[in-house]
Amino acid sequence: MKWIKIIFIYSLALVAVNAFAQKERKYIRQGNKEFEKGSFENSEVSYRKAVDLEEKKTIESAFNVGDALYKQEKYEDATNQFNDLTDFELSKEDKARIYHNLGNSLLQNNKLQESIDAYKNALRNNPNDMETKYNLAYAQKKLEQQQQNQDQNKDKQGQNQDQDQNEDKQDQNKDQNKQDKQDQKQQQPQISKQDAERILQALANDEKNTQKKVKEQQAAAAKVKVEKEW
Repeated sequence: MKWIKIIFIYSLALVAVNAFAQKERKYIRQGNKEFEKGSFENSEVSYRKAVDLEEKKTIESAFNVGDALYKQEKYEDATNQFNDLTDFELSKEDKARIYHNLGNSLLQNNKLQESIDAYKNALRNNPNDMETKYNLAYAQKKLEQQQQNQDQNKDKQGQNQDQDQNEDKQDQNKDQNKQDKQDQKQQQPQISKQDAERILQALANDEKNTQKKVKEQQAAAAKVKVEKEW
């Protein structure tokens, strides 16, 4: 898709000159020259002067103001300007041009759904306008891509959240295991070296006493056996 088609806007500046009185036409001609030279700020000023001199409100000068605002990339102001013109009693052709330019202003301001609605209104008044059809298809495609990106970002955020939760759980388990080991170590009885030696000595004495008793029992058993033989 070539962007140059998207930024194409209709203008009524050149066809409107004969509709105004001499002084009004002066500002219109001046605005047209400045517009063609790319001096859009100055052309806006001239067109606004023409609007102020109108005895009967028409759309031509106000329409040209909207064009000048658009060319200055004042898309919000251009949107408001073209939107105000939709309330006028107009021919279908003029309505189509206004809605087309309104759609462009909204599109440039990334208001995709609103621009789609404006382009559809333009096509209701001029169904054969290929520029508007092209811009409508472009805006619809861009909106679809935006929605897909939003869905992908949501999925990615959900995955990251699950991963963070798993990592937190793993960290909690590690901390708990570490704490359990520390608790077990603290619960084990701590004895001094002297106490340990006394315990070992007591075990050794018990072993000696046990062996002595075993020998005495063996000696007693042998004595009984001998006495029986006598």
